[in-house]
Amino acid sequence: MQQSVGMIGLGIMGSAMASNLVAAGFRVIGYDTSPAARTEARAIGVVAVDGAVAVASAAETVLLCLPSAAAVVATAEALASSSRPLVIAELSTLALSDKEAVRAILEPLGHVALDCPLSGTGAQAKTKDLVVFASGQSAAIARMTPVFKGFARDVRDLGAYGNGTKMKLIANLLVAIHNVAAAEAMVLAKKAGLDPDQVVDVISDSAGSSRMFQVRAPLMARDTYTPATMRNRIWKKDMAIIGDFASNLDCPTPLFSLTNAYYEAACAMGYGEADTAAVAAVLEVMAGRKA
Repeated sequence: MQQSVGMIGLGIMGSAMASNLVAAGFRVIGYDTSPAARTEARAIGVVAVDGAVAVASAAETVLLCLPSAAAVVATAEALASSSRPLVIAELSTLALSDKEAVRAILEPLGHVALDCPLSGTGAQAKTKDLVVFASGQSAAIARMTPVFKGFARDVRDLGAYGNGTKMKLIANLLVAIHNVAAAEAMVLAKKAGLDPDQVVDVISDSAGSSRMFQVRAPLMARDTYTPATMRNRIWKKDMAIIGDFASNLDCPTPLFSLTNAYYEAACAMGYGEADTAAVAAVLEVMAGRKA
């Protein structure tokens, strides 16, 4: 008998994960507020339903992959009404206070909340190149591990609830820096007259590479920033969460702080819905390569 898994949120990340879960043999019960997203989900084998309550009635394990804290909290409140105990893994990048709010809604009513943000982009989600930063009850994480491995290449049990988000914020701090560093290198290479595709090939296999260079430098080489695997508009939310996290700990983040201006500039230049690789377009202008 197929194991049923709920997936609430069928955007860039959620739809890719749902597709991989279907391919891995799971029966995926999905919901998204967008009718178009539900239609697209049906096309990849997801059983699309009309609300979070319908998901809870069909699956005892539920994954949340939603774009905002408000959406996550509202969904948690809807799921909390389920008469049977659920294991709910929250996969989004949110502030620790928002994650705690989800747990406070679910656990008093007998459900298990897991804090499980993901390391990886939408493009990586399509190829199962994600890492789950799982935190919360170890027994529940163990129960969910086969599900996680249906859409991710690795699962890390990081202990106490909230540690997943802390680790994710550290990872995203590095993503912010490495992405701008990749853009800086690619624009310099172009201005020096090098073949951008050759630069991607050579540097990707060099000591100066990073995972972000490997993922985003090809977009920078082609000056093609759509479709987005992470939109600049959404990334601004993550940047603010990381900044507040570090500030609350009185911890300096000088390089991270410097990158913020380039993401803001990308949005101001009309790249809000484009991939974060579009910071390269900002540097192209500053380098005099574009008007």
